[in-house]
Amino acid sequence: MRLLLIAAAAVLFCSFGGIARAADIDCISTTFNLLSPNDKVCVSAFEDPQVPNVVCHISQARKGGWGQPFGLNEDPSNFSVSCRQIGPIDIDLAKLKEGQEVFTQKTSIFFKKTRIYRMIDKPHNTLIYLAVSSKIVNGSPANAISTVPIMPWGKS
Repeated sequence: MRLLLIAAAAVLFCSFGGIARAADIDCISTTFNLLSPNDKVCVSAFEDPQVPNVVCHISQARKGGWGQPFGLNEDPSNFSVSCRQIGPIDIDLAKLKEGQEVFTQKTSIFFKKTRIYRMIDKPHNTLIYLAVSSKIVNGSPANAISTVPIMPWGKS
């Protein structure tokens, strides 16, 4: 029962914490492993939780082998991010928190994550999404960037 309560609390925290959860779209194998799961690159999508009509797609390398089904692998810090406006954006940029984390995903069992932060370029009316790999010890310089210029949408 205690484990169930902890799991429910974790779901609520993720739901209301303002950090998006990604939905896997598809994975493509990149290497063949004869007796274990293949290495692959997976593409996922998530929507910015505070900016309606912005969707981001992230591709990430995932390590195969026998640790993969159990979540024991440390995935490489190889990823790419692309974000787009998919409808009208009706938000006051001044009300958004600068440098806010909008997405996180564990990439190893211990302390390594891919994180995406939203930055704001007010003079150019543009949202910037920066993906980084974080690790408590010996962090990675791996990063990727995508920008979303806020444009008029539909009929004027």
